[in-house]
Amino acid sequence: MALAQRVEDAEHSGKTPQVASQVAPQVASHPAAVASALRTLATERDGLACLMAAVGNGLGAPFTAAVERIGRARGRVILTGMGKSGHIGRKLAATLASTGTPSLYVHPAEASHGDLGMVQPDDVVVALSWSGETTELADIIGYAKRYRVGLVAITANAGSTLGREADICLTLPKAKEACPNGLAPTTSTAMQLALGDALAVALLEARGFSAREFSIYHPGGRLGASLRQVREVMHAGDQLPLVPLGTPMRAAIAEIDAKGFGSVIVVGADGRLAGIVTDGDLRRNVFRTDLDRVSVEAVMSRNPRTVSPETLLAKALEIQESMKITALIVVEAGRPVGLVHYHDLLRTGVA
Repeated sequence: MALAQRVEDAEHSGKTPQVASQVAPQVASHPAAVASALRTLATERDGLACLMAAVGNGLGAPFTAAVERIGRARGRVILTGMGKSGHIGRKLAATLASTGTPSLYVHPAEASHGDLGMVQPDDVVVALSWSGETTELADIIGYAKRYRVGLVAITANAGSTLGREADICLTLPKAKEACPNGLAPTTSTAMQLALGDALAVALLEARGFSAREFSIYHPGGRLGASLRQVREVMHAGDQLPLVPLGTPMRAAIAEIDAKGFGSVIVVGADGRLAGIVTDGDLRRNVFRTDLDRVSVEAVMSRNPRTVSPETLLAKALEIQESMKITALIVVEAGRPVGLVHYHDLLRTGVA
């Protein structure tokens, strides 16, 4: 069927209007490439749908057993596999390590020439092979069995050498490769990757792995910045623009000018937060003839938005942008201990 007709049918059916609307403008210039992309994505989508069905059925029990076995391990998770399965193994080792499960990738061929020393009795080996008969895996399988190292298989063939020797076999459902020749690993590697990611997420959830812990392993770039806490960038101590209740507005305005945050925090006699006076509050009261004589209570906003020192910078940014405010008061036990300005977030790289 011609791609243009498929797009038209999709639009009329209402099943994939978003895909159709995205593809339609490109059809005239790249019809063959777009049609190929759609076929590939559809084939891999069908493979993932089969995998989901399998996890909800027979694959669920061994998947749970694998999560429990890896979760009990005192050592690391050793990922291994050849070719495209090896590339997936490398990615999964990185994902597991970054989410609280110590992991590394061991090349099965190099393992046969000394790298088996990387595998220790307290480890768990996760071996990937679509056929389960990858020759290069023989030595690492034998080593795992000899030294009682836990062995989890991810394969499409439970009756294969790998499937039989594994303590736990995660059997992937048969699925058509997106490659028109049925040869290049495409759908199969997508399924391996998805199941490995599912393992990683199940393990981090079982451990209660927090965003704070995640930030320890991701200190760089925008992601690292977003996982930092407000306490790391907030202004505190003498930098805080603070005045007590009863302060004349003339003095409050002087404090705003002195500290340069465009606002001043108002506290009660007990040091607890009472309100805030912002540039916006001043603009709303600019026509008052007694503005320089009234106290801060007449002008301040009494319920300012606050965060705790442990709030992630990403959350602070979301609050500021959604509320259209430039400063957040940081409080502990009802008392202001800091202030974080939108410009502070810009400097960290989170925005």
